[in-house]
Amino acid sequence: MSGKDSFLLEILDEQDHLTVDFEKIRTVCETILSDFMIRKGKINVVLVDNETIQQYNRDFLRHDYPTDVISFSMECDKTGGYLEGEILACTEIAESRAVEFGWTAEEELLLYVIHGMLHLAGFDDTTPELRSEMNEYEQKYLAVLGITAPKWNWDDWDE
Repeated sequence: MSGKDSFLLEILDEQDHLTVDFEKIRTVCETILSDFMIRKGKINVVLVDNETIQQYNRDFLRHDYPTDVISFSMECDKTGGYLEGEILACTEIAESRAVEFGWTAEEELLLYVIHGMLHLAGFDDTTPELRSEMNEYEQKYLAVLGITAPKWNWDDWDE
């Protein structure tokens, strides 16, 4: 079967900073895909280090610093339930930021994956209203994994 007839979700571990439960990533990604009726295509979730994500951030977004997550939508047909994309999530950032929020690095990383998936599903976070809506979905999908996110002030949030 080609990617046009089925869905392929690949999780690639290109880092050595954090041990991650791939089943949690798979579960939350598949839940989001199902909720948004995406049945065909391909998503790569790539776990990377600071150096790798900084290179992507510099090359594709013109920002020369590491960031938490970057998502790339390659092809999307919402009416046809088709999506191709890639999410790069940085484990080193997750390790350093988790302490600020009082939860584990893996939980922080799962938030990044959820955030990236929501972007691929069409969500935006460029205004306070859109950030708030996206945050509600993030909370919902963390709860699917049995995780309650710490409360944070979106006004202080720094992408």
